[in-house]
Amino acid sequence: MLFRKIISLFLAISAAFGTLIPYGDAYKEGDFPIIGIDEKAEDTVRIMSFNIRGADVNGVSASRRRMPALEEILRTSPDSLGVQEATPGWMFWLRMLPQYGIVGECRDGKWRGEACPVLYNREKYKLIDHDTFWLSETPDKVSFGWDAACRRTCTWALLENKQDGTRYAHVNTHFDHVGQTAVRESANMIMAFIREKFSGIPVVLTADLNAQPGSTGYRIMTETLSDARLTAPDCTDECRSLYTYHDGKPDGDELLILDYILYGEGVTAVSYRTVTEGVNGRFVSDHFPIYADVRLCECEAGA
Repeated sequence: MLFRKIISLFLAISAAFGTLIPYGDAYKEGDFPIIGIDEKAEDTVRIMSFNIRGADVNGVSASRRRMPALEEILRTSPDSLGVQEATPGWMFWLRMLPQYGIVGECRDGKWRGEACPVLYNREKYKLIDHDTFWLSETPDKVSFGWDAACRRTCTWALLENKQDGTRYAHVNTHFDHVGQTAVRESANMIMAFIREKFSGIPVVLTADLNAQPGSTGYRIMTETLSDARLTAPDCTDECRSLYTYHDGKPDGDELLILDYILYGEGVTAVSYRTVTEGVNGRFVSDHFPIYADVRLCECEAGA
């Protein structure tokens, strides 16, 4: 608890003095459309996805970006959040976030490599169950999958609202950037898992698919799941078409939609945002965080 209070104090200091410090991950006005964080719609659940970038952005180290990144999460105030590229150092700091619980395993073994954790508001939700599996032919072991360049994982959490007993599952992953067989089989594996594990339970899936809409993994998943970016009625055309990956170079050539919030039956998307405003004029990552406000169906708590 003391550590969490210290983190909150550091965040306040960072917000107060951040504009006075020159950073290589600052951006100029007019680089891209500025989209902020809106008030959460009534009776909705806010789902966030955020590739926090394990290493540097424009030469600014992860350690110097941690406070703005944590502040971004707290400003967005998601009910649950899927993070990608959470190295052991990032996992330590994410555990310090006030009011959030966290589950997830590092892909290369205990405290080695990146994780795809799920964070949840533990003041509002009870953690019913959770696990991490590897996107491979041996999902219960630390392992490479098919032709993947990196070990890849999927983390999930089953959450129950403490007030009304409604449940939903949050699934989070980060696909390989090289192996096309790995991408295809990873998508098939996750969809089979969701069908078997969460029948009758609302599911949201956050992901960095390392690929644009229409890619193999995206097509497989959206045969069953819907894309909040495309379906949420509260989302401008500008926001729908905006890239989520910028590499700290908004005037560069590699501006791509790589990050997604997908959802299944029992979930309705209300609004969607790709948040570009940053913190104190700084990029919080080489990806923009995204969020969607969704409504859940009235499923039985034990369904």
